[in-house]
Amino acid sequence: MTEPTETNTQAPEIQREQMPYDVVIVGAGPAGLAAAIRLKQLAQEAGNEISVAVLEKGSEVGAHILSGAVLDPKALNELIPDWKDKGAPLETPVQEDRFLVLTETDASRLPNAMMPPLMNNHGMYVGSLGNLCRWLAQQAEAMGVEVYPGMAASEPVFENGKLVGVVAGVFGLDSQGQPKGDFQPGVELRGKYVLVGEGVRGSLAKMLITKYQLDEGKSPQKFGIGIKELWRIPEGKHKPGLVQHTFGWPLKDEDGQGGSWLYHFGDGYVSVGFVLHLNYKNPYLSPFDEFQRFKHHPAIKSHLEGGERISYGSRAITEGGYQSVPKLTFPGGALIGCSAGFVNVPRIKGSHNAMKTGMLAAEAAFLAIQAGRAHDELSMYQDAYDNSWVAKELKIVRNVKPLWSKFGTKMGVILGGIDMWIATLTGGWSPFGTLKHDKPDYACLEPAENFKPISYPKPDGVISFDKLSSVFLSNTNHAEDQPCHLALKNEEVPIAHNLPKYAEPAQRYCPAGVYEVLDDGAGGKRFQINAQNCVHCKTCDIKDPAQNITWMTPEGGGGPNYPNM
Repeated sequence: MTEPTETNTQAPEIQREQMPYDVVIVGAGPAGLAAAIRLKQLAQEAGNEISVAVLEKGSEVGAHILSGAVLDPKALNELIPDWKDKGAPLETPVQEDRFLVLTETDASRLPNAMMPPLMNNHGMYVGSLGNLCRWLAQQAEAMGVEVYPGMAASEPVFENGKLVGVVAGVFGLDSQGQPKGDFQPGVELRGKYVLVGEGVRGSLAKMLITKYQLDEGKSPQKFGIGIKELWRIPEGKHKPGLVQHTFGWPLKDEDGQGGSWLYHFGDGYVSVGFVLHLNYKNPYLSPFDEFQRFKHHPAIKSHLEGGERISYGSRAITEGGYQSVPKLTFPGGALIGCSAGFVNVPRIKGSHNAMKTGMLAAEAAFLAIQAGRAHDELSMYQDAYDNSWVAKELKIVRNVKPLWSKFGTKMGVILGGIDMWIATLTGGWSPFGTLKHDKPDYACLEPAENFKPISYPKPDGVISFDKLSSVFLSNTNHAEDQPCHLALKNEEVPIAHNLPKYAEPAQRYCPAGVYEVLDDGAGGKRFQINAQNCVHCKTCDIKDPAQNITWMTPEGGGGPNYPNM
């Protein structure tokens, strides 16, 4: 008998088929796929069998994967040493590394020799993380892993306080949560261990962190919003392997902080993106519009002119780092990848850490299963992480984000760079100790009366664009007659509270035009949710000042379909 659980469905007493596995993995991202492959490798080495299922809410593996991406191959080298011979889609090594400080019209380059060793991108590869995940899924399936795309894990299954599985594949509920003619109740995929690798702010991970108090004694998790476009530019302008990062304009410390990337790779591709830290204060700030304005800077526009924008997407990024990583294990399962938050903020990299944590969890789960255990805590995984190169890397950069937030971009970046140098040379020691994050991002927003509305330039349709044409390029789609996956705890809060106090920031922080404040026809205002536009970035779940919006999984296969992202 399962304990009561939070659920997206309202259908009572549903009888579901059960599918047993040794290990169930939620999420076919780099962490989940690395875990699946490592489990099969260990079984082959031991001459044993192990059953592994990987659930992916996207319509295909890679459909919801979005990253810069300059990939550190460290974990991939460990997992599949001959990945080049096997055709992994990482074909563009970094050739040139630039760090720029932007003013409104100029750009100053920082000498590479000033940058701490971790910031060196030589030896890295530029590519599409989505395509790498597609390739990893092929490797996993060839080893006998069962990969199920289009199967959203919508709720956990508990027995006696332990996680024993997840419900996936619920289809055919109408907008009121009632079964339609094509209703499918889903199945319970049960595992001796469940590894949760949903990515940033996953709905299951959020539930499990709360249930098992995994964040007790930790700093609040911090987040950024990353917005990315993929361009194809003329051959004469393309510089494969050029990597450029910036900070400064158009952001002002009193409003918000962040930075950008621009990478040349592949067959004429340029990946251009913008990261805004979600601890910003000004409710009038629009991450999307800041990104569109940023592209008109001469140091960016010169790369894009004459090119064509071919894809768009957005995703939240974990930024809390070392001091915000929750406890990783609980009875019956573990958090892997960005469900726990292993992004190295100054490097803007996390895929290598995600893969390694997936591998460490797989090793712990395999040994436990070999010993005849099930549904207990994989304490070996926690110990392995604490002593891993992932933890060591995150410890070196642990103070960069707090220093930036406290002292602003100019002084914060200088202090962060010095601190990284000292921590690198001393094996992790810092004169600052370990700085804490003082409050969650939603609590950083200040009342609108403290700020003036920001007048953003109109998009020119050549370098800058509007939200709706951007969402179109994300290939986002949701069935309209299904429960809204953006649930309001109280429907009155947006107009009664958020609008007068914060000018309802949801209509600006969402990069997909999901939230609107409209006239109600009777002299008042109403709050509209265009859930079909949602690109699953999770920013609303993070930044809503009243914490009134809960992001849940829609039907499997819904959401963006990112090509080459």
